[in-house]
Amino acid sequence: MNKPELLAPAGDFEKLQMAIEYGADAVYVGGKLFGLRANAKNFETNELQQAIEYAHNHNVKVYVTVNIFAHNEDFNGLEEYLRTLKEIGADAIIVSDLGVFEIASKLKTETKGLEIHISTQANVTNKHSALAYKKLGASRVILARELSFEEITEISNYTSDSTFSTEVFAHGAMCVAYSGRCLLSRYITNRDANQGDCTQPCRWKYHITEEKRPNEHHPIYEDERGTYIMNSKDLCMIEHIPELIETGVSSLKIEGRMKSAYYVAVTTRVYREAIDDYFSSKNLYESKKSYYLEELKKSSHREFFTGFYLGNSEPERSTTDIAYVSTYDFVGVVRDYDGTFALVEQRNKFSVGDEIEFMRAGFKQVITEIFDDKFNPLNSAPHAQQMLYIKVQQPVKKMEVLRKKMQ
Repeated sequence: MNKPELLAPAGDFEKLQMAIEYGADAVYVGGKLFGLRANAKNFETNELQQAIEYAHNHNVKVYVTVNIFAHNEDFNGLEEYLRTLKEIGADAIIVSDLGVFEIASKLKTETKGLEIHISTQANVTNKHSALAYKKLGASRVILARELSFEEITEISNYTSDSTFSTEVFAHGAMCVAYSGRCLLSRYITNRDANQGDCTQPCRWKYHITEEKRPNEHHPIYEDERGTYIMNSKDLCMIEHIPELIETGVSSLKIEGRMKSAYYVAVTTRVYREAIDDYFSSKNLYESKKSYYLEELKKSSHREFFTGFYLGNSEPERSTTDIAYVSTYDFVGVVRDYDGTFALVEQRNKFSVGDEIEFMRAGFKQVITEIFDDKFNPLNSAPHAQQMLYIKVQQPVKKMEVLRKKMQ
């Protein structure tokens, strides 16, 4: 079996750096136009060019989202944008709308080398749809999230070859409309999820009212805590890497362009380690399952589940927890190291006496000294993005993540 690509989210340049530093084979990013994460920072065209150059210098591919469901006016400037993506070196575009796909296909001679990947938003749930996109010129389909291992295997076997591949989501937040086609945000807030402006009303808490008693709000109970019938759990397939690989998919995707750089670092690192461990030794992978899961729980998350991969054997797909679970604070990133002191860019407060974990280096230490950038001693680091020096007990590399267990 071929080792699948690990595809990580990159909502901005730092997240792209984290994804690459912690083991991604490819990243997916968004420009300021035509994408489904309008509230992410995203990239201006010149920034996108810099990001692509940086990724390619690290042998990492870049896929650009062009996955809105386009209205007529959205096609203004699309052809020029696709040509620009080709010129600046993007490896593929991710498309969901058939009209956008038609334009991209028409430009294929001009944009040779810019592959077309069909987004999960296109809801490809069967082998015949996948084959149709293949015949139309797509090089990959990102399968709908409502599929089981068996269905994914059948689609991969039916379509995959040297010119066409399949991709699936392995981790991250799930939408109430699992593959993403949802009208709820547009209906309630007039902000269209299918154009990248979702307000996530599925995460809100709802009550019912009776017409003659409009001021009386009645909860719809699932249990004593109430109900969030549309609030999906987070997908986590870290304990099912072998089954994912055996489906024949070529890419395992992590959701999260809106998530933090810390989330990107943690999830990319854990899935990289798990995939590599499995291909090194199946026994090694099996012995570390609980470790992988506990590491993933150190970034913010909702309750985990396996989506539809196991068919309908997991009926509880919603969660009553509207807030994310967080057990660790992301407190800093190493920007330099001189053999004794690490130059750290602070992200959350830490103080002398705190025990800090160096995530990649794999050690913990109590902070004994903190200095500002002029080497004046400090008792704590309260200011976000302040540059600080701390003495470290073991060697560390640039982009090392520092985290602290929450009290």
